[in-house]
Amino acid sequence: MSRGIAINTAVLALCLAVPVYAHFAGEPFLLTLATRAVILALAAVGLNIALGHGGLISLGHAAFFGIGGYAMGILASHAQTFTPIADWPLLIEGTKSMPVIWLVAMVTSGLAALVIGALSLRTSGVYFIMITLAFGQMLYYFAISWPAYGGEDGLSIYVRNGFPGLNTLVPMQFFALTATVLAAAMALAHVLGRSAFGLALNAARQAPARVEAVGVRPFRLRLTAFVISGMITGLAGALFADLNRFVSPTMFSWQLSGEIMVIVILGGVGRLFGPLAGAALLVTLEHVLGGVSDYWQVYLGALLLGVVLFARGGIIGTLAGRDVAHG
Repeated sequence: MSRGIAINTAVLALCLAVPVYAHFAGEPFLLTLATRAVILALAAVGLNIALGHGGLISLGHAAFFGIGGYAMGILASHAQTFTPIADWPLLIEGTKSMPVIWLVAMVTSGLAALVIGALSLRTSGVYFIMITLAFGQMLYYFAISWPAYGGEDGLSIYVRNGFPGLNTLVPMQFFALTATVLAAAMALAHVLGRSAFGLALNAARQAPARVEAVGVRPFRLRLTAFVISGMITGLAGALFADLNRFVSPTMFSWQLSGEIMVIVILGGVGRLFGPLAGAALLVTLEHVLGGVSDYWQVYLGALLLGVVLFARGGIIGTLAGRDVAHG
């Protein structure tokens, strides 16, 4: 077994051991924390496709996270009040079916990513960062000014949505569901990274002029990666809203975009298990250090600075070295 596979296996085993312990020890709070880490890891998997493989530094990925969350909130709120979404061009009934909500969340997030990406990818560098940030802030203020769905106060969902064959109100079953979705997203990222598309995307990140010289348009590659990234992040937003049974404009905030970015950097940019390791570390630090000081972000900032300066491969890259260059 290579060193990289051993490190990935250890990260996976550790992340699964905590919820199993919490379940048998009767610690639902720990199980909720584990579920939160899994959902944030899913959002980071989405960003990692754009950042790790495409080199797209987006500070607006909370836009897709929030769209996914509001897709869930709108559909579920109309289902719980038994009122159709009458203000839309088509009369749409609400639903509490997770598969339907996930589909809507991914489609709407993907369409938003298509529009935002088509405009943002005409720039590069700091301009791309600022445009994606601007789109996220536009949606944030739009959500604040949307009184039909709670405005600044947000929107509460009283009963968790359902999935066929599961009782999603049971913490362990909901965790298992979110973990399965994360595993599927990581498998997709693995396949994409080793496909012809993934290789071309990496080439466009490293030498765009050479890629264009052989007849491949880097813009299309990046836009496709950006849309896939947005869809996965939107799915994470729908799951996050279901976990909390609450949606609010903070799901669009630039702070959340930064949090997802921090997760990717801590775990390792371009590493398959990086989002999982980074999310587990971030949630653990938030829980442990949050009980020590209200300013626990100072310690997080020091850790992030250390990673950037001395461990640029993140947790996975530092421990595994070259064995998992992008896996």
